Amino acid sequence: MTYLLEEKVEPRIKTFHDYALVAITKHGVTLARELQKKFGATDLYYMKKFEKGDEEEKNIQMFEGSVRLLLPSLFKHYKGIILIISLGAVVRMIAPILKDKKTDPGVVVIDDKGQYVISVLSGHLGGANELTKEVAALIGGQPVITTASDVQKTIPVDLFGKRFGWEWDSAEKLTPVSASVVNEERVAIVQESGERGWWEHDRPLPGNFSCYSTIEEALQHDHDAALVITHRNLESQEEQILHNGVLYRPKVIVLGMGCNRGTSAQEIQEVIQETLDELGFSIKSVKEIATIDLKKDEEGLLEMVSKYNWNFTCYRPEELNAVEIKEPSNTVYKYTGAYGVSEPAARLASGAGTLELVKKKSGNVTLSVAVIPFQ
Repeated sequence: MTYLLEEKVEPRIKTFHDYALVAITKHGVTLARELQKKFGATDLYYMKKFEKGDEEEKNIQMFEGSVRLLLPSLFKHYKGIILIISLGAVVRMIAPILKDKKTDPGVVVIDDKGQYVISVLSGHLGGANELTKEVAALIGGQPVITTASDVQKTIPVDLFGKRFGWEWDSAEKLTPVSASVVNEERVAIVQESGERGWWEHDRPLPGNFSCYSTIEEALQHDHDAALVITHRNLESQEEQILHNGVLYRPKVIVLGMGCNRGTSAQEIQEVIQETLDELGFSIKSVKEIATIDLKKDEEGLLEMVSKYNWNFTCYRPEELNAVEIKEPSNTVYKYTGAYGVSEPAARLASGAGTLELVKKKSGNVTLSVAVIPFQ
């Protein structure tokens, strides 16, 4: 979609996420496209003259005219706005539309080379300070936070794990859990899977947080709120931890897959969902599909990875044959040059020593499931 920005007409933008990312230069567009890949909670806007041809597919929105005319709409619809525009220009453009710190969105500015990420507006209440740190970590830039008061020394509940691609299972409890965190109430952090390096500050985790490796362990203690990181679907007796809790889905599941030529995306999806349900895993925690390079143009697989924004990794037969598997197949070797596809692909892509599901054949699909181990 392209907007023709005019002085008297406010564009009716389409919002998909909580954050807007805007670029107006050639280098800025390149940086913005890379950032959006890593920080999936953003809607990307840039000038039409930098069109790449894949904007509709990626829900990228373009505009013609002054970006100044786009900003009032962005202020109304987004929690945070990331602008790859010079700081001075941003200050001049947003000054007429500012209201108060309780309602203005967080505004972050990035220079054209991505060297500095600057918290400009609503650093605390609007979350710009934490957004600045998250974005800087993603692009390798220097965060610049200038608020005189102390920067929040705790976990931003709505941004927790975003740099790793973690998703909330539901946003229902974000506000009350955030209140518990800010008010230094007792908060349980339960992590069963996912990246461990989420606390990057050069100070200890605040004392109101307690960390546990299982939900069962956490439920043996009293807490006011909980942050739960797991790829599992919770058992009924475990769900009480979410009475004031947020459930995060880390990207840890690798699907090793083989399929007959021409297998539909619908059949592939049905097998995936059925298998994950049997294992008690959430599809929101799937990171990628791994297969043999003969399947790099398989339409059903390509449709699936595009639909869910999963990684798609293809291995050569000799790479797959270098992995020891339980059930090598001469028949598979005859047609592919590899003694197995789904099992060795899952092992290679995940780095897991053992698989959650070694191999399942269903219709035209063969599936293996691994969980990436993080230490």
